[in-house]
Amino acid sequence: MAAKRKSPARPKRARPGPQRPILTDAARPATFEVQAINERGEAVPTAIAGEHPLTLYLDKRELVTLMTLGHAPEALAIGYLRNQRLVGSIADIKAVQVDWETASVAVTTSGRVKEVLKKTRRRTVTTGCGQGTVFGDLMEEIDRLKLREDVRLADAQLFDLVEKVRRHETIYKQAGAVHGCALAAAAGPAAAEILMFVEDVGRHNAVDAIAGRMWLEGIDGSDKIFYTTGRLTSEMVIKCAQMGIPFLVSRSGLTQMGHEVARRVNLTMLGRASGRHYLAFTGRHRLLRSAPQATALA
Repeated sequence: MAAKRKSPARPKRARPGPQRPILTDAARPATFEVQAINERGEAVPTAIAGEHPLTLYLDKRELVTLMTLGHAPEALAIGYLRNQRLVGSIADIKAVQVDWETASVAVTTSGRVKEVLKKTRRRTVTTGCGQGTVFGDLMEEIDRLKLREDVRLADAQLFDLVEKVRRHETIYKQAGAVHGCALAAAAGPAAAEILMFVEDVGRHNAVDAIAGRMWLEGIDGSDKIFYTTGRLTSEMVIKCAQMGIPFLVSRSGLTQMGHEVARRVNLTMLGRASGRHYLAFTGRHRLLRSAPQATALA
């Protein structure tokens, strides 16, 4: 039986800044403790990941229910709207208010209901954990995405990032059952810096939360590296490209459509990244290797 936990305190409201909406600060605890029985019949206190439904309302219109860890709900809502192209700019958002008593997040904008109705008529259910959703004619728009060609990533920087992510994962080490995403930047010839790290029950939630924070903090993605613990699907590639990020790294594999979209947008996609090993699938011209290749790849 789950351990009892106190009701969460009423969320604090952060002060809005320039071009910044009014935000609640309603993060939920990331883990909860329950009793489990091990193979010897012993009771073992065990941390498990939180999972909460959060229904997103855009200008009083119910849009979608997200299953989330609840660790960064405001950024998740903003990033979801950004990556679905339902809101064009952070300046269009007036307020984001999370209420866990009703399991809802209300986003108020400057008023774009007609465009939202048009875009939400078409919906594609993706392979994201918990079934991600892509609205509108997104697949028809990917050829418009342009990523910087003058940035490079050294393999030593990649190896440093992989090791730092391994040490950084906190909720996964405690409870498992979550995916993590990181936004990183080069910090020297052989070093990378993690700028933000988000874990959630679905990788698409984690990437949306980072997208939201990037908008809120005005971070340009054109020279950044995006790391995900999840597989590289078309949805993950599209979201990365929409944020203008040229490098996408995962310790997992990829799908055929993820590979095709990465090739079309000319994104540098690296999979099976673990220790000092990786596989470069697309955009290999941006990589700087410490050792020459045995054979050239097209």
